[in-house]
Amino acid sequence: MRIRHVQRWRWALGLGLILLWECCSRSRLVDPVFVPPPSRILVTVIQQWRVGELAQHTWLSTERAIGGFLAASVIGTLLGVAIGGGWPRLAAALEPMAELFAQANPVVLFHVVLLFLGIGESSKIFVIAWMCTWPIMWSAISGIRQADADLVRVARSFGVSGFELVTKCFIPAALPSILTGMRLSGGYAFIMLIATEMMGTSSGLGWFVVQSQESYHAERIFAGALIITVLALLLDWILKHLELGLVRWKPSFDERRVLIENVVGSR
Repeated sequence: MRIRHVQRWRWALGLGLILLWECCSRSRLVDPVFVPPPSRILVTVIQQWRVGELAQHTWLSTERAIGGFLAASVIGTLLGVAIGGGWPRLAAALEPMAELFAQANPVVLFHVVLLFLGIGESSKIFVIAWMCTWPIMWSAISGIRQADADLVRVARSFGVSGFELVTKCFIPAALPSILTGMRLSGGYAFIMLIATEMMGTSSGLGWFVVQSQESYHAERIFAGALIITVLALLLDWILKHLELGLVRWKPSFDERRVLIENVVGSR
C-alpha cells in the first residue's frame, strides 16, 4: 500500500508539472515560441509520426542504441568475469588497461573512430558500446567480488572450477549487480547516441533535433527530445522487469547504484 501511495504522488506531481508548463506557456508567462506548451509538442509528434519522418529517425536511433547496448552487455560481463572471477594473473593484466580505457572521453574518441570506421553505422555502435561497457564491467566485478566466499570454497572443494564455477557461482551471485549496471548503461546508450548523431550522421533523432534547432522549430526540438526520453524509459522498464523475473531477492536498486558508482569513482 505504501508503494502504491508513493506511485500516486509521483504521477500527481508529474501531471501537475505538465499542467503548470501548459498554463505558463498558454498565458505567455514564458515565450511559447521557445517553450511551446506540451499539447502543441504532442500534436507535432503525431503529425511527424504520420508523415513517417519521425518514425524513420526513431527506428534508426533505436537500432543504433540497442546494438551498442547489447554489445556492451556481452563485452562488459565477460570482462567483469575475467577480472573479478578469481584469476589473479588475468586480473592483474586486464584491470589496469580497463581503468585506462574507461577514462577515455567517448566524444573525443568518436572523432578518432571515424578515421578508421568512417561515418557508417559501425562507428556509432562502437562508441555507444564503449560508453556502456564500463558500468556493466565494474558492476560485474563488484558483484563477483562480493560473492559468498564460503559458497565458492564449498564449490571448489567439490571439484567445481573454470567455466562451471563461473556459471554456477560467480554469475548468479553477480547477476543483481550486472543488471544494475545494464540499467545505468541503458541511459548512457541514448546519451551517447544523440551525441554521435549530432556530430557524424544525417539521420536519427539527434540529427532531427539539430536540424530543428537550425530551422528554429521549437516544437520539433521538444518532439525529438520527448521520443528520446520515452525510448530511454522504455528500455529501463524492460530491464527492470527482466531483473524482477531473474532475481528473486536483491538489495534495492539505489543501494547497488551507489555501490557501483563508488567502485567506478575509486578507479
